[in-house]
Amino acid sequence: MLYQRSSQLFAEAEKVIPGGVNSPVRAFKSVGGTPIFVKEAKGAYLYDEDGNRLIDYINSWGPMILGHAYEPVVNAVIEKAKKGTSFGMPTQLETEIAALAVSMVPNIDKIRFVNSGTEACMSAIRLARGYTGRDKIIKFAGCYHGHSDSFLIQAGSGAVTFGSPNSPGVTQGTAKDTLLATYNDLQNVKDLFEANKDQIAAIIIEPVAGNMGCIPPAEGFLQGLREICDANSSLLIFDEVMTGFRLAKGGAQELFDIKADIVAFGKVIGGGLPVGAFAARNEIMNYLAPVGPVYQAGTLSGNPLAMAAGLEMLKALNNDTDVFKRLEEKTAYLEKGIREKLTEAGLAYTINRRCSMISVHFDANPVTDFKTASNGDNDTFKKFFHGLLKEGIYIAPSAYETWFITDALSYEDLDFTINAIGKVAKDL
Repeated sequence: MLYQRSSQLFAEAEKVIPGGVNSPVRAFKSVGGTPIFVKEAKGAYLYDEDGNRLIDYINSWGPMILGHAYEPVVNAVIEKAKKGTSFGMPTQLETEIAALAVSMVPNIDKIRFVNSGTEACMSAIRLARGYTGRDKIIKFAGCYHGHSDSFLIQAGSGAVTFGSPNSPGVTQGTAKDTLLATYNDLQNVKDLFEANKDQIAAIIIEPVAGNMGCIPPAEGFLQGLREICDANSSLLIFDEVMTGFRLAKGGAQELFDIKADIVAFGKVIGGGLPVGAFAARNEIMNYLAPVGPVYQAGTLSGNPLAMAAGLEMLKALNNDTDVFKRLEEKTAYLEKGIREKLTEAGLAYTINRRCSMISVHFDANPVTDFKTASNGDNDTFKKFFHGLLKEGIYIAPSAYETWFITDALSYEDLDFTINAIGKVAKDL
């Protein structure tokens, strides 16, 4: 496949946009080469500016759970846009989607819409601190909760030391209130609580990690976190920006039967438009302004276009009783096929999967946290990525990102993908 037009567009973009992209992962820096510029998309396919068709396995990083340009969502946005694109005032639509979301997700009474997953997680942390009267939070190495200051923290020198900023512009003062833990390591979390008694407001976690590849929680890990939070009067925050309305109708809380105190949403809840939300029980959500002391606001929050798109998406997922079963079956089918091809090629690999999230790690050892994810052979992944791209398959341009499966994928698409992986694997 040729990407001459994409290369030209990237060169033009670099002159006026930092790095030529509006989000760093799009820049192909971890895999090399030039980003693909998309012209349009439909169903399971992307169509780029050079006229190539690509089978899509990132699906806008998750929200296209029913495929690109899903007709009910598109029609809802068009009809809503005819009546105005933004008001900065309440609409009935906001209440309608809020009521539907609350009915679908366990253990939440109220939800507030924001404009991105980053904003949702940032607001969830502020609410947790305000509700508990404590300053410190625990996050896990390898989990990404957006680019707000509290989350751009790397490890300290020991298990119970403070983190330090891993981006200029994040202050040491902010860093000292963020404690870094190891995913799937309950003892590490207990040590942090022991070293910071009565100071930790909340734990925030991706219940299935998607930003170090797909890494599911070990048996009992999420339940252990719930018990630790209960024992220390701290809150448990599930960042379900990726997992919400994707792993199950009620997200990870339903799938794992674990109650979180605050849940952050994004991606699917907007049907592909920029949106986020956070939700909790009444006693926590009532701490938010204008009824409570914790301030959070947004002029474009509850934007009618995003609300219209999200409502149609949630309706479809709520009404289709088999959609999550189909997604599970398709992803399992893909996993089986990939295993067969990589094994035939004699490659060292590990595949992690939970429901419709899956990733390939080029290391034979179990991948359970950020450290083990970092042991993968990145050179092999680069060749794997570009090999698949030549075959017309688009996966995340990073070894540290999960793939997202869409129900729009046919079994013919999956077979094509599996055979292409077999072809590419022989040359790795």
